[in-house]
Amino acid sequence: MIIYNVTIKVEKGAADEWVKWMKDEHMPELMQTGLFVDSRLCRLLEQDESEGPTFVAQYYCDSMEHYDTYIAEYAQKMRDKGMARFGGKFVAFRTVMKEEF
Repeated sequence: MIIYNVTIKVEKGAADEWVKWMKDEHMPELMQTGLFVDSRLCRLLEQDESEGPTFVAQYYCDSMEHYDTYIAEYAQKMRDKGMARFGGKFVAFRTVMKEEF
């Protein structure tokens, strides 16, 4: 299993709207690509939240080929939508992991 992991720090004033957007729009749209089999949104605990909360969005896919297809065909469009809606109100970094059994 491949896990596409996105860690996002969101400004305090935008956090509630951002979470709603993630749950209602962004994550469902990403899942509609058919390339991922599951997704989760988590809030990191025991973090300095003076500038806002930190979240982790995880997307699970069966193969690197599915992940590579997402990156090549969908990722930039999805990122652009987030930037258009929330501009400089968040910072994100991305990692890719492989589940070991």
